Amino acid sequence: MVGIVIVSHSRKLAESVVELAGQMAPAAPMAAAGGLEDGSFGTSFERIEAAIRSVYSEDGVVILMDLGSAVMTTEMVLESMEGKKAAMADCPLVEGAVVAAIESAGGVGFEELLEHLGKVGETKKF
Repeated sequence: MVGIVIVSHSRKLAESVVELAGQMAPAAPMAAAGGLEDGSFGTSFERIEAAIRSVYSEDGVVILMDLGSAVMTTEMVLESMEGKKAAMADCPLVEGAVVAAIESAGGVGFEELLEHLGKVGETKKF
């Protein structure tokens, strides 16, 4: 299964998104990387890297971020992990996490999952 990492400036937000998506697909390998080591708001290279490694497999890892420096820090982490099958998904955080979890647990592959996540923002809520 493709691993999923949720990166947020808030530890509680990242953990809650993982919890919500996990309710939909408990088997999906997911990890939260939110906030700084001291619990304050921000993004941490080390926390993101550890989260990716914790769910990494040959199937790959897809990373969803909330905004701004979460994207930049994730880019730096991915540059340091050259040769690893890992990529960022450009999609809404919560909706994307739910789709990613369900599809990963259902056996959707890395490239197809990234493609599907790229379309999540087009889905109407009402």
